[in-house]
Amino acid sequence: MIRINLSSLAPPKTKRGGKRSAAATSTISVPGEGSGTVILVLIFVGFLAVAIGGSWLYVTRENARLDKELKAALAENQKLSEVKAKYEASKKKADMFERRVKVIDDLKEAQKGPVNLLNTVADTVNKTDAVWLETMTSDGKSLDFVGMALSPDAVAELMANLRKTGYFKSVEIKETAQDASVKEVQAFKFELICEIGASGKVQRQS
Repeated sequence: MIRINLSSLAPPKTKRGGKRSAAATSTISVPGEGSGTVILVLIFVGFLAVAIGGSWLYVTRENARLDKELKAALAENQKLSEVKAKYEASKKKADMFERRVKVIDDLKEAQKGPVNLLNTVADTVNKTDAVWLETMTSDGKSLDFVGMALSPDAVAELMANLRKTGYFKSVEIKETAQDASVKEVQAFKFELICEIGASGKVQRQS
């Protein structure tokens, strides 16, 4: 506030004079620099309060939005986890079923080989004159035949026919001798060892 003393501006005393009036000696207050500073401070504080309030409101809304999105993401993740678990369970069942089918197919194929081989051997013996089998054993790698023949040539023909089947890597004669127990005709007892090839794998049997 600037105070102006109006008495300094009053006219000089007159001779009639007396004292100047009280009104002449009063002071008048007028606004100045101090009040302007206060107003500016108040305006600044007001703007600052509005800015802080706006920022707080924005942050609150942003937090609410992010929280909502987080909950939605968690729910979606839960759904995806359930779908993944169901898919893995289904895939596991499918893999187990596929393995079972493969095992069954392998067993069928394994059974098919020996059946075909044995049928081939039986047909070969039947088609060879003057020979017949008494026993046949297998260790999975070879077949051993023990049989009778009316001549050594019949044994040689049987060996040749067995080689032609393609089921054996080799056909060797282990022993042959005339069977003295047979009196009516000349008979030869023979034993053959036939090594099984890849196309004729069989299970151990006797």
